[in-house]
Amino acid sequence: MEKRDIIVDRVVLHPGMLDRRSVSTPDWTQLSQHGVNNVRDVFLCHGNEIMEATTCRRSRWYEYLNLRPLFEKYFKEDPEFLWTAAPKPRLTDESYEKNFYYNLFNVWTDDEKLKRVREWKYQLTEKEPLWDAADSARFGKDIFWQGSCVTNRGGMDWLQRYFGPKGIRVHPVLFDHNFHPWHIDVNMLPLKPGLAVYNPEWYPLTEEFKKLMKMNDWELIPAAKPVYVHKNLCYLTGLYESRSWISMNTFSLGPNTVCVESHETAYMEQLDKLGIEVVPIPYEAVIPFGGALHCTTLDIYREGTCEDYFPKQIPGY
Repeated sequence: MEKRDIIVDRVVLHPGMLDRRSVSTPDWTQLSQHGVNNVRDVFLCHGNEIMEATTCRRSRWYEYLNLRPLFEKYFKEDPEFLWTAAPKPRLTDESYEKNFYYNLFNVWTDDEKLKRVREWKYQLTEKEPLWDAADSARFGKDIFWQGSCVTNRGGMDWLQRYFGPKGIRVHPVLFDHNFHPWHIDVNMLPLKPGLAVYNPEWYPLTEEFKKLMKMNDWELIPAAKPVYVHKNLCYLTGLYESRSWISMNTFSLGPNTVCVESHETAYMEQLDKLGIEVVPIPYEAVIPFGGALHCTTLDIYREGTCEDYFPKQIPGY
């Protein structure tokens, strides 16, 4: 990126993350913390604003501290920079469905899990608004936001109330057959104006989403299947050896330039045929820590203006 004249700011870990200390609030004590690998999960950039997400894991409650020095720098240097934070959640036991993971892996049938997917019922209750920034896919003045294990209905409602008066439309979208959805960037992402890619195994379920795409002449295409076998030896995301839809987790440098994990040859070939410049990045060593190129980057300043790619809207969506 630096060779393309892109300024890259690197995150410096807070001392509390480095020495793996336990942390507390008046409501709970957490023995370990998550880290700083996936900055996109915790921060939403839109226009001239950066917002700190609520997140929903106690292990990530203090993760915002890692980027505070950079945000302080941007605030001092840029008089137009807006820096906000969503209401910090309490994350008491009331925010979580009891025995969710035991039931998910040991009790519920696939039909029961699928029913829960279609009802947007996962680990979170509606005790308080909760959302992760990486559940969002930004399409100019429209943001498509996945309902998931880390974004509840209250979180979606809060986002719509906040961004609506700013002229930004937040649309909920669910994806079928994904029993444990975490972030939208392995389900659907924009490639360039008029073209978006989706995961053919966890395809869009929300009819309004598909209708909105069609009525504004957007093409939704299935992503090429992943080809690289990842060997994950990190307990953070579980031990496995398989292909992964993390292949879709890409980072766009512009409307026709996309960074892709260099082992995912089928996806790179697909994008190349679509007229997109592909920048292969060897990233397999990072993936076991829970994310890839989209998860681990946070684009702060981009050229251009905020476009309206969906002038035709569906009332109530």
